Amino acid sequence: MIQSFHAWALEQNDRRIVYASGAEATMFAETCAFGVTRHRLPAWKVVLPIGGHAELLRPGQPMVTAAGLIVPPQFAHTCAATSPYVALFVDSWLLPPTPEPIPLDAAEVRRLVAALGAADEGGPGTAADLASGYLELRTLTQAPPPLDPRVAHAVRLSSHPEPDITSIAAEVGLSAPRLRALVRQTVGIPLTRLRQWARLRAAIAELPGTTAAMAAATAGFADQAHLARTARGLVGRTPASLHATALNRS
Repeated sequence: MIQSFHAWALEQNDRRIVYASGAEATMFAETCAFGVTRHRLPAWKVVLPIGGHAELLRPGQPMVTAAGLIVPPQFAHTCAATSPYVALFVDSWLLPPTPEPIPLDAAEVRRLVAALGAADEGGPGTAADLASGYLELRTLTQAPPPLDPRVAHAVRLSSHPEPDITSIAAEVGLSAPRLRALVRQTVGIPLTRLRQWARLRAAIAELPGTTAAMAAATAGFADQAHLARTARGLVGRTPASLHATALNRS
């Protein structure tokens, strides 16, 4: 869970990307169709096309097509939106577990987009109401099961890139190996992957105002290549595609 709010928007010609992150979710909104390569995200992903549909493909399975999709954490897949879209990313413990993607109909997509505060077909802006979007999402998925208080505190701390796992474990009164085992058992995702996701969000939040190399260093990555590999593995796109220089080339 991210404790502070970060937002930015990049615009060039007819393409606009909006990023916002807060306690309930992280959001991308883009005013063009876009697809991502195969990835496995340690968080929920909610794809909300505006006027088009979402497409999901996994190895050996037929394509899933729907007005919108809720994709569970750690689900390996490729994904595309055929129109401008909003993508919400919600921490794994904030929704109840399910093994398969959940299709959304057009009315559900409209309700979710409206809850975020979208004023027009361009989607929500930097003042997106992530709390309302998350609450509307909860009406579709119900409440998540309660977490062990030690795990709940540890994953909240892990959503920041700074504390290391040993420090987090000490704060909740556990050894680092015991904390890793408890998080994996309770949340279903290794703590190291949750930390990678936290660092990636921190890097993306810095992108408009700095270079990818500096964003990588600020977020705790070894170098820019490490950041790019992590981004491809977790979200299926590189940080370069979210940078102002990428918009200038489009």
